Amino acid sequence: MHSIFYYSHELATYDFGPDHPFKPERAQKTFELCRRYGVLDLQHMTLKDPPALEHEKLLLAHSEDYLEALRRVGQGEIFKEMLSFGIGPEDNPPLRGIYDWSRRCAGATWDGMIELLDKDTDIIFNPLGGFHHAFRSQAAGFCYINDIVIAIREALNHGLKITYMDIDAHHGDAVQDAFYREDGVQFISIHESGQYLYPYSGSVEESGDGKGEGFTVNIPLPPKTDDEVYLEVFHRIVLPLVKGFRPDVLVAQLGADTLVSDPLTDLMLTNNSYTEIVRELKGLCGKILATGGGGYDIYRTARCWTLAWAILNDVEPRDEFAGLVGGMMFGPEVEVSSLYDRPYTVKGPDKDKIRQEVDRTIRYLIRRHHLR
Repeated sequence: MHSIFYYSHELATYDFGPDHPFKPERAQKTFELCRRYGVLDLQHMTLKDPPALEHEKLLLAHSEDYLEALRRVGQGEIFKEMLSFGIGPEDNPPLRGIYDWSRRCAGATWDGMIELLDKDTDIIFNPLGGFHHAFRSQAAGFCYINDIVIAIREALNHGLKITYMDIDAHHGDAVQDAFYREDGVQFISIHESGQYLYPYSGSVEESGDGKGEGFTVNIPLPPKTDDEVYLEVFHRIVLPLVKGFRPDVLVAQLGADTLVSDPLTDLMLTNNSYTEIVRELKGLCGKILATGGGGYDIYRTARCWTLAWAILNDVEPRDEFAGLVGGMMFGPEVEVSSLYDRPYTVKGPDKDKIRQEVDRTIRYLIRRHHLR
């Protein structure tokens, strides 16, 4: 096995502003935790600096005029036309340096795909990637450059089949849009229902069009969904679908904003279900490209991504400072004294209502995709 972890301190300390919920610092916390728990310096692992993506590769996902507008914004220009590209609203501020920052974040995901395609590499993780809301000519949802679409397009150009698995609490709308009419990409998104949460899309009826019919699978979940219900959906729907598709590469957007403490979402998962999902995904495909994504409780997100990296590499995190006199937990583990969360279960009428709604979704998808 060979795996690559992409990281840059410069990218991880880029600042979206004190009031903006997106904090690249999550990647720094993840990097520090991986080092602390001894899961980043093993012989089969490589730490790699994200390269800046060339313009021609950006065109795999974005239009020329959008990229030019983003480049101008990155140089500090403010102009009226940028609003038509989604730059300037609260979610996507016109930040100096955003073009070059986004090019390098995307460069890591693209370079990771090239490593999987051309070399004896099995696992890629880019915690600075996962920007699944950026459309061809539109910034949206904190996303400016869609690294995922670029990497998948590269793989398709090499004749491979791709499963895209999105476990972010928000629907992966722009990735869905990019491949909605194609049969080379199996798109699966488990997310909080668009009835309640941005980007207000991803209904169970959205299933692809033309030759892509049936290759898009959306699993919307009601607020307060817990580990038990989430895992049932994953096992009954996702596992048989991916096994049937048999992808050459599995691209996993591992957003961690499904957790009970996340300030922007309403799901109530712990990282116990999150890690079980990652373990199952690891067993589905020999080549995995994993990215970050959402996650606005930065310490819990760092724990999730540290555990995900360890699981993908079949290693057990061990705190080298545990038991030392004067040793102490820092931010990411402080409330539980562990990388793992305490179990949490929703009960009573809320759970009954959630189960009824999710059971309807499961039955629909079983019929739609002829599952047992």
